[in-house]
Amino acid sequence: MERMLLTFYDFECRLLQKVNRHFNNKHLNLFFRNITHLGGATCTIATVLILIIIQTGPSRMTAISSALALAVSHIPVHIVKKIFPRKRPYLIIEKTNFHANPLQDHSFPSGHTTSIFSVIIPNVLFIPVIAFILLPLGMLVGLSRIYLGLHYPSDVLAGVVLGSCIGSLCYYLLSV
Repeated sequence: MERMLLTFYDFECRLLQKVNRHFNNKHLNLFFRNITHLGGATCTIATVLILIIIQTGPSRMTAISSALALAVSHIPVHIVKKIFPRKRPYLIIEKTNFHANPLQDHSFPSGHTTSIFSVIIPNVLFIPVIAFILLPLGMLVGLSRIYLGLHYPSDVLAGVVLGSCIGSLCYYLLSV
């Protein structure tokens, strides 16, 4: 089992390095440094609050389920980061590129990825046709976290799963 975990860790370190090696591309830097903020607190909170204010009826309930999912999702993220205090890749993997003043907390799971998926999943469930816009947007936020050297791929994958599960649960609880 330990050998399998080490093989997986080696694979995800190599994957991170393949994504992160393009760090010095000024266009990718601009893109990923901006897209990552879509999963941050300011953007996700502002988005759900605006949607709650401007929506009515079932659309408003979807916005409320997104807000609830966003709030609830931070609880397991905080708990898991305490249980599995995984250091961020830029602290462990040599030659990982990162910007000045990087995050100092633990990396597992990705809070930005969890947040964006907890917000978008209720909307995708309410209006499935927007999945082709929102899901790639969420994936780009996750990819940005790897590109910026702040998260391992498994941190991002855990954020996708956690945010999607909580977003789905909140949507179904409030839409019934």
